[in-house]
Amino acid sequence: MPPLRVNPAQYDAFRDEMRDLEAQESTGEIENAVRTILGAIGEDVNRQGLVRTPARVARALQELTAGYHVDPVRLINDAIFDVSYDEMVIVRDIDYWSLCEHHMLPFYGHCHVGYIPNGKVIGLSKIPRIVEMYARRLQLQERMTQQIADFLQEVLQPRGVAVVCEGIHLCAVMRGVKKANACMVTSAMLGVFKQSQATRGEFLANISREHLEH
Repeated sequence: MPPLRVNPAQYDAFRDEMRDLEAQESTGEIENAVRTILGAIGEDVNRQGLVRTPARVARALQELTAGYHVDPVRLINDAIFDVSYDEMVIVRDIDYWSLCEHHMLPFYGHCHVGYIPNGKVIGLSKIPRIVEMYARRLQLQERMTQQIADFLQEVLQPRGVAVVCEGIHLCAVMRGVKKANACMVTSAMLGVFKQSQATRGEFLANISREHLEH
């Protein structure tokens, strides 16, 4: 069986960014695996409500893991601009949904991204798309946070990048410890955000809800 191939341009977050990729159908391997799982948990794979479930799961996984197939260079193509601006840029409250690689259950929350330009800025819509690209994979929140920061550092070469992600993990809500209100917070600080407590503090103050309320 060939590996699963998807066309990220079919999904809103990446539409119009990947037109050169050819759309491909699922190989059927996922559908067969889902039928096996359904049978293993004691379900009747032929009952009315489940007949089309394997195909639905395959399509859902194609969408939820589309980030593996995104070309990050094309994702930000022509959206980096020379600007003489050297103050902090922050995009906060970016919604994301991802799948935990340990249990393949969802985790979701908000991502806050900041950077201090060094002669270049990136188009506003590209930062949420970058978050989406890394979220639509099997992930660990810690790794996703670092990947977002590292990628922005690489493409912009700014004075620094800061990323904070907040996440609710259904593997801890639905099973295991079953703590519905536990929120995981991860951060990645690069450049001046790591070196300067004042700069880091300014970023954290700007993304705090208490700060916005006042």
